Amino acid sequence: MAYNETHVAQHSSQVVSTNKVLRNTYGLLAMTLLFSAVTAGAAMAMGVERMNILVFFIGAYGLMFLVHKTANSAAGLLATFAFTGFMGFTLGPILSAYLALPNGAALIMNALAMTGLTFIGLSAVALITKKDFSFLANFLMAGAIVLILAMVAGLIFQIPTLMLMVSAGFVLFASAAILYQTSEIVHRAGETNYILATITLYVSIYNLFVSLLMLLGIMSND
Repeated sequence: MAYNETHVAQHSSQVVSTNKVLRNTYGLLAMTLLFSAVTAGAAMAMGVERMNILVFFIGAYGLMFLVHKTANSAAGLLATFAFTGFMGFTLGPILSAYLALPNGAALIMNALAMTGLTFIGLSAVALITKKDFSFLANFLMAGAIVLILAMVAGLIFQIPTLMLMVSAGFVLFASAAILYQTSEIVHRAGETNYILATITLYVSIYNLFVSLLMLLGIMSND
């Protein structure tokens, strides 16, 4: 009897902890996406040109490293907004380039809608079915290496078909990452750091949006 009561108490405590992490994660994710939209709009208003790829990688990975180093302190929130603000700022020139196209506004809105629906759908699958997607860990690790190498090759050789494949690959990779991260929060008691969970989901949404935007542009001959 005592064992059952203890088991129930532990389960209830875990459910409460999981729900708290989910609330904090989605709350912070919403704020970072809004902040990114603001910085993207600021970059567009300032007429900022597309950032050098080397500067982008240094800034993005440097700030991401800072987030991971400070994730267990209050400074982690500042680092999170610094990272997402930077990512939004670099997105501004890309959006400006698409808006210069005849149907650029429609492409951006379609990419936004598809990104939002995909994120909501995948999150719902992980939360409602409560299926354990931890088996995606190895796929994500291998996929990240392959995509980075393919992206570098695409930038060097400028092969349209390769860039199309990389964009499609990032859509699949980002979708798998959303399933995996949400599943980790639901099933792993150790996944309690909502800052790290937020960053993972943010990067997935960012990659998903940019990749869908590129795919839609290619399919419309833009």
